[in-house]
Amino acid sequence: MEEKQTSGTHKLTMLARKTLSLTGVKEVISFDTKEVVLATTQGMLVVRGDGLNVNRLLVEHGEVDIEGRVDSMIYSERGKKEEALWKRLFS
Repeated sequence: MEEKQTSGTHKLTMLARKTLSLTGVKEVISFDTKEVVLATTQGMLVVRGDGLNVNRLLVEHGEVDIEGRVDSMIYSERGKKEEALWKRLFS
């Protein structure tokens, strides 16, 4: 039975450091074969590796699939703090 995901739920599944499936992705900020930068519901996520390729992107569902060799994944709260600062400045 397939689990139903909403765009607000963040889930990351990795298989053998070669395939990543993510939900809860708000935006793909940038990507190339060495680095993919994503805005997720849990903060900014930077995936680094080699031969990285965004295979599937369903923005309306917040889903992304990445293939290639994954060397590291780093989360940062920076995106949330910057967003909050802009809201305070312009509200």
